[in-house]
Amino acid sequence: MVRVGLAMLQGARHEHVQALGVASKQLGLDVEIVELRTGNQVDERLDCLVLPGGESTAMRKASQSESLLSALFSWIQEHPQRPVLGTCAGAILLGTPGGSNRSFLRAEISRNAWGRQRDSFEADVTLSLETPSGGEFSPHKASRDQYNHQPLPVDEISESEHEELFPGVFIRAPRFVQSSIDCTPVAFLGDEIVGVLDGQCLALTFHPELTGDYRFHRWLLHQSLLTN
Repeated sequence: MVRVGLAMLQGARHEHVQALGVASKQLGLDVEIVELRTGNQVDERLDCLVLPGGESTAMRKASQSESLLSALFSWIQEHPQRPVLGTCAGAILLGTPGGSNRSFLRAEISRNAWGRQRDSFEADVTLSLETPSGGEFSPHKASRDQYNHQPLPVDEISESEHEELFPGVFIRAPRFVQSSIDCTPVAFLGDEIVGVLDGQCLALTFHPELTGDYRFHRWLLHQSLLTN
């Protein structure tokens, strides 16, 4: 059993739930997704974390009353061997946690660096990250959850037939300051690095949860098994 802590701050949280569910079935794993809304839910029993995309400023404000972000950052510091996936705003939080927390990435990141919402785009991303293959599994249409949230239909962009390509969805995306990167590049948009791996922290400036390609979620679950 892999226990995944999912920060329910804001943004594409429910799409991550759907992606993790499919990835777990592709790998034949039992997974419990713990929806984290308060700091006291972040504990030793979690095997990995997901920091979803959204709006990083809104996430910081939303977490203040329940001390969720501070608990997440403490957990990452205390468990450097356990994997963390940060997408878009989640990558910003890993790169600029704020307060007295040091960055979890040896790379600088700039928010909204591609421009405004209308400048969002889709493009093929080249991968250099080894991800576990998964069996065939077709996701069912996700229903509304207990909070009446309806996940977006994300299965229209399927897993690429080319192993090195990934369907990148960039929405008001951040950008890594290329000259600052001193960790492992794992995803490229042309010559630009758009994904990095620092230790067990995987930071992506795009939204894999908004596609039907579950390789990054399979990586997270597989790494959780290796580090337990």
